[in-house]
Amino acid sequence: MVARTAVDVWTSRASTLAGIVVSMRPRQWIKNLVVFAALIFAKKWMDLPLAGRAAAAFGLFCLASGSVYIINDLFDADRDRKHPLKARRPIASKALGTLPAVTAAILLLTLSLMAGFALFPAFGAVLLAYVALNLVYSFWLKEVVIIDVMVIASGFVLRAVGGALVINVPISHWLVMCTILLSLFLALCKRRQELASLDNARVHRVSLQDYSLDFIDQMINVVTPSTLVAYILYSVSPEVETKLGTRHLYLTVPFVLYGIFRYLYLVHRKGGGGSPTQTLLTDLPLLACVGLWALTVIVLMSLGGGPA
Repeated sequence: MVARTAVDVWTSRASTLAGIVVSMRPRQWIKNLVVFAALIFAKKWMDLPLAGRAAAAFGLFCLASGSVYIINDLFDADRDRKHPLKARRPIASKALGTLPAVTAAILLLTLSLMAGFALFPAFGAVLLAYVALNLVYSFWLKEVVIIDVMVIASGFVLRAVGGALVINVPISHWLVMCTILLSLFLALCKRRQELASLDNARVHRVSLQDYSLDFIDQMINVVTPSTLVAYILYSVSPEVETKLGTRHLYLTVPFVLYGIFRYLYLVHRKGGGGSPTQTLLTDLPLLACVGLWALTVIVLMSLGGGPA
């Protein structure tokens, strides 16, 4: 009887821990790789102390974003139960109780912020701003048309800025511009897929009642060329040429073109884009394109020499 009770206790704890981990959305942590952008484009990837700081920043963003996801699921539990996919989430399905979920969120939030300020005060401030912005988004701004996608884009910018601050390199306006435009593109495609694929989509997300497919497509048509032009101008900028030590970054433009066109194809022809992370991880051509782009950037900067 005692052994059986002990097994039940451990099984319950393991189930709770699994529910917490799933609620933290580990697959979404790929978004936090934006933290490494400054490290790469500052040509500091071989500097182990700085790479370690960037890795620590990545980990803290994962903990902080995990806590925000848990809080969001607690707040949206009733609505998620009406969603065909979100109903399976641990909190919505009641596989994870409210008390352990709240406890985990508080612990993760406290730990990540304390460690963030200890790592680098300015980075801690950015991490705090990221958490605050996402909490306001969860409780209010995700229901406000246009502002909702702009907040999502701002989250990516804060990741990029945090990655620059933690290794003490100047924050590039090019990095900010390209990050916010690309993240707006992804966020708008996500809204389009939600509106196109869900029955009673406006019940699941209030802001969708103010969107239409035509309106979203018009915004995508604005953001897409803006993203491409921004990256092309970045790749041929004399400032970037001097900083990166190569005048051949324009050779990466075809990868960016193909990546955006492939994503649009998946959104319009395959019903993808609802989860940018899942789309990237499950579409081999898109994943290969991103990998080849990153490899080409690193090779060009390595061969180019010049100031780091």
